[in-house]
Amino acid sequence: MAARASQPERVIERLPPVRGRLRENAPLAAVTWFRVGGPAEVLFRPADEDDLAAFLKGCPEDIAVTVIGVGSNLLVRDGGVPGVVVRLGAPFATIAVEGDQIAAGAAALDTSVARVAADCGLAGLEFLSGIPGTLGGAVRMNAGAYGRETADCLIGATVVDRQGERRWHAAAELGLTYRHSRLAAGAVVTHVRLRGTADDPAAIGERMARIRSAREATQPVRSRTGGSTFANPPGEKAWELIDRAGCRGLAVGGAKVSEQHCNFLINTGTATARDLEALGEEVRRRVFEATGVRLEWEIRRVGVPAPGLKTAGAN
Repeated sequence: MAARASQPERVIERLPPVRGRLRENAPLAAVTWFRVGGPAEVLFRPADEDDLAAFLKGCPEDIAVTVIGVGSNLLVRDGGVPGVVVRLGAPFATIAVEGDQIAAGAAALDTSVARVAADCGLAGLEFLSGIPGTLGGAVRMNAGAYGRETADCLIGATVVDRQGERRWHAAAELGLTYRHSRLAAGAVVTHVRLRGTADDPAAIGERMARIRSAREATQPVRSRTGGSTFANPPGEKAWELIDRAGCRGLAVGGAKVSEQHCNFLINTGTATARDLEALGEEVRRRVFEATGVRLEWEIRRVGVPAPGLKTAGAN
């Protein structure tokens, strides 16, 4: 009788022991704002920073590590995410005020940080109330809105690298530019320190209320969307280029360009990740043909891409 071929070793069997949680074939669609996408091969929820550092140190180098936050500016592809997906939970969501500084975990919501700062009379962080993500993601992509960005108030951050080494990085070391940082793939921001300036809490609250009203009036905040799809090219606004190319309301399958704000893609209820990515690529193609400008994705796309998906050049 022929010997049975041995089964390949599963990724989860090659991982070091943890105090947090490891889950195989973990669904991710429900944790993204688009509500689409395949599963994580393994999902890791670390118990604390020590658990995370030990895991990364012991995780074989050939296993990919992908870090996600609350999935607000994220498209998980339908084929799922190979390797390990790291998602920080409550132990990384603390927020403390220390004089004119905010010390917070990377999983703290931007909106929560803005509210705490406002209640304590610290101005300059109001823009975070218009960014639906986590503080770690804000650092990684130098998130910004309403005339300010993370680099404007960031003192520095603790980062655990892919080898499990922890290091405090001053803001200048992170190489923050428009929607970009020098953080390596697999590196995890764990704690962040921001600086504000003293102001009247009521005045700060009024500015935050204006941001909230402006956002609700101009963005499809109650739709299944991933936020701003494309970064603004130098000297241009992405939505204006998209509108000029005739893409407002354009649809692919269950995905549609928002008619309220055409730099937003919407899952109308039946979209797949392929629909959304194909729509985004069609928008890029049309904008380039109409204006000569190559839009770059601001939404982060992770996982196994759909076979045969055509892309409109470098992105």
